[in-house]
Amino acid sequence: MKNSEAKGIATGLTGGILWGLDTVLVGIILAMSPLSGAVALAPFISTFLHDFCSAIWMLLFTGIHKNFKKFFQAIRTRSGRFVMLAALFGGPIGMTGYMLSINYMGASNTAIVSAMYPAVGAFLGYLFLKERMKLRGFVGLLLAILATMILGFTSPEEPKNILLGILFALLCVFGWGCECVITAYGMKNDVIPEVALQIRQCVSAIVYGVLILPLIGGFSLVGEVLQSPVMLVIALTALAGTASYLCYYRSIDQIGAIKAMGLNISYSAWAIFIGLFFGQTLGIKEIILALLIITGSLLTTENPQEFLHLFYHEKKGTEAKE
Repeated sequence: MKNSEAKGIATGLTGGILWGLDTVLVGIILAMSPLSGAVALAPFISTFLHDFCSAIWMLLFTGIHKNFKKFFQAIRTRSGRFVMLAALFGGPIGMTGYMLSINYMGASNTAIVSAMYPAVGAFLGYLFLKERMKLRGFVGLLLAILATMILGFTSPEEPKNILLGILFALLCVFGWGCECVITAYGMKNDVIPEVALQIRQCVSAIVYGVLILPLIGGFSLVGEVLQSPVMLVIALTALAGTASYLCYYRSIDQIGAIKAMGLNISYSAWAIFIGLFFGQTLGIKEIILALLIITGSLLTTENPQEFLHLFYHEKKGTEAKE
């Protein structure tokens, strides 16, 4: 394994850790006023404001790195249009399916079904990108998915409508699986990960703001949130989410869609450990499942010892400089 691939693995794993942090913080945001009093609308409003703030963070990032020219060039290219399509699948389609599934059958049940998205992505990646994974990689992906699904059984939630819940969860699985593969295709030619993410967050925020919020009547709640202290928490959470997505997109570009998804799914495990710093409890079952998820994620890279070898040498290089 080349150092660039090992760095892609490290980047993908970092993205999973940061999304675990983002997940924990979003849970805190939904429990804060005024979102806590609007159970049905809160997930949509928080997603819109999260992606809107993320788009602003990316604008700052793009400006600092002087990539505005590349951004405007990309949105006029065929590759850029594929990234826009991926944004629609990942944000408005995938996230809306996810939120509606939570509404109809609860967060835990939704987590069980939505954990299948890397499997869908792996199939699509093989079909359209000709990406292949060795047997050990598929075993690792299956292990991470199964452990994540079992983790979802921790809460005995009573679904309002199990059929609709499953249908919307499958929409989420399809959307997230397609997002990764289409993004990988869009970045194959002339779109760098940073520009791809700028496009993704802008498209997601615009579609939410122009189409979804008017349909659900959410603008009044957006106004309340903008005037409350929770907005600062959303902005900081979006910063963690932006860094996570940036790592994820770079990982897709460096090691391919299938491996990147295998590493990204580790976020559910990292969220468990990060939750300890926010007063959440952790049992033996959760620890075992979290370790299985991380192990499975690393196995999808096919050669995790090379990844550890890279960090060993980088550490030695740092010590030598000191």
